[in-house]
Amino acid sequence: MSNDIRSLGKSGKKFTNWATTYSCLPELYFEPETLEEIRKILAYAQEKGKKVKVVGFGHSPSDIACTSDYMISLKRYDKVLKIDKEKLQVTVQGGCLVKTLNEHILPQHDMALSVQGAVSDLTIAGVISTGTHGSGANYGIISSYVVGLELMKASGEIITINKEVNSELLPVVALSLGSLGVIISVTIQCEKAFRLQCKQIPNSLQNVIENLDVYVSSSDHFKFFWYPYTDSVLCFNASRTLEEPREKSSWFWDMGIGYYLLQVLLWISTFFPSLVPSINRLYFKLFCSKSTERINRSDKIFNFNCLFKQYVMEWAIPRAKVGVVLWELKEWIETHKFPAHFPIEVRFVRADDIYLSPCYMQDSCYINIIMYRPFNKLVSHETYWNQYQTIVAKHGGRPHWAKDHNFTGAEFVKLYPKWKEFCAVREKLDPNGMFLNSNLERVFNTRQFLPRTYL
Repeated sequence: MSNDIRSLGKSGKKFTNWATTYSCLPELYFEPETLEEIRKILAYAQEKGKKVKVVGFGHSPSDIACTSDYMISLKRYDKVLKIDKEKLQVTVQGGCLVKTLNEHILPQHDMALSVQGAVSDLTIAGVISTGTHGSGANYGIISSYVVGLELMKASGEIITINKEVNSELLPVVALSLGSLGVIISVTIQCEKAFRLQCKQIPNSLQNVIENLDVYVSSSDHFKFFWYPYTDSVLCFNASRTLEEPREKSSWFWDMGIGYYLLQVLLWISTFFPSLVPSINRLYFKLFCSKSTERINRSDKIFNFNCLFKQYVMEWAIPRAKVGVVLWELKEWIETHKFPAHFPIEVRFVRADDIYLSPCYMQDSCYINIIMYRPFNKLVSHETYWNQYQTIVAKHGGRPHWAKDHNFTGAEFVKLYPKWKEFCAVREKLDPNGMFLNSNLERVFNTRQFLPRTYL
């Protein structure tokens, strides 16, 4: 069997995440197409005493997918298994892309995902494993829409988990960081297909914070972008509508001219950081200072162009702490004259009962900071990252699992009421730690914490 399995794997295959901020060189890289191939890979890894890391599309801007042992990509394990139009549920293999569902599957059956993140080039298994979220006070993270899944343990055994079978495991495996096994299939609760009317309205940071509850409840999916070195925000109010689609196209952006010019300006600012405040103000004045409206299919409104390569850090905080966190962050940026790029994205998510969800038992606000890498240039950001983490940690912040943070189990056991229960299940399902990598070893304190190094 050894030669057979080695022939499925590739050596010398370098993995790099989308942002090109982390990479690794796994000893063997696999792209299995069948259940039996996955089972054989795990058996071979056990035989050789190797760790196994399953990777999705590689969009996570951290080292959560990196390994020096065996890497399994589910890009070929991506079929749609079942469409239940009566229950409005879809069952897919773990490697199925959200984009595939949006563009080729769900519209054919008059169905849609209730909420999404900013991009669709993500696998379903990756989305739920890292706690990907959208925005909307009455909408949870995507993991909260999981009604069932199948998990393959290191032994090759498959566990079925849903509300009827092994239901006690559902809040554990719905967000597991890939630490329990290989997610073979996922069943997601959808809703009838819908269009969203999105109104983009300029506002002031102070006004939005002072009237936050009004704004958050004013539409199905509210979020706002704050532009550092201004008091300006751009509010996004998206609600379901029966109106016909209408979009205003811009040749300036459609042809890529806007993105290129922005990269040039930000590249110049790496030599002259004092230009960043002016760039932020100019961008807001030119492109965000007037109200606009769009109506389109839900996923086309949910999705957002990430522009180009970037560093990002995102934390979830209790919703009541939004104002104090943003004011502290604003004061630090301006006092220290740090060249913070726009925008700082602020989104709102409903509480849930998923053990490792950053929204566990609390309505939350996610605040995402960003530093672009114009033309993939390295950009100083560590001081900004450390200060932001210090601020949110004071206010009960929980980091987004897919993004960078320096917390370990010592902090998480205080932040997550079900942390010990999750760890007990993890150790039972994967007693030898096959599905851990350096990132998860830090998270679960299974070895001495080691700092990470950016590319």
